[in-house]
Amino acid sequence: MQNIKEIYLAGGCFWGTEAFMQRIRGVIDAESGYANGNTLNPTYQEVCKGSGHAEVVKVTYDADQIGLAKLLDYYFKVIDPTSINQQGEDKGIQYRTGIYYVDPADTAVINQALAELQTQYSEPLAVENAPLEHYFPAEEYHQDYLDKNPTGYCHIDIQLMNDILKNQ
Repeated sequence: MQNIKEIYLAGGCFWGTEAFMQRIRGVIDAESGYANGNTLNPTYQEVCKGSGHAEVVKVTYDADQIGLAKLLDYYFKVIDPTSINQQGEDKGIQYRTGIYYVDPADTAVINQALAELQTQYSEPLAVENAPLEHYFPAEEYHQDYLDKNPTGYCHIDIQLMNDILKNQ
């Protein structure tokens, strides 16, 4: 029996974050969507116009194969945790970084991971840490975007993804 858990990660444009998470051993599924905004069932256009949602990836994983701390360690390798509302060339509140949890038991692991990450930076971290208020899957054309569009834009270097994960 698998120990299935989920966490929602905002790491800038969800295309690259989703593609990266799908490559991690122990991740069962990664789905692009919108979280913690001001409206229900937003469209991509509404999110881009300031609905307050973050572009997130719903990461479903087997906690017996990969723990949350290790998953967050991978996530931290592909974001700039000090950048406010921007990752790469993508700018706007929807491109903020954040960890949104559904299991309150995850807060201790998240807090510890963020505290350890902070020791590597002199400026404060800009990664939100909050319970998931609501989540809406993104439109179908956003799902598995980089698989469907291998030359599509990604703020995360695909070679960096492969280098990070080669010894997992």
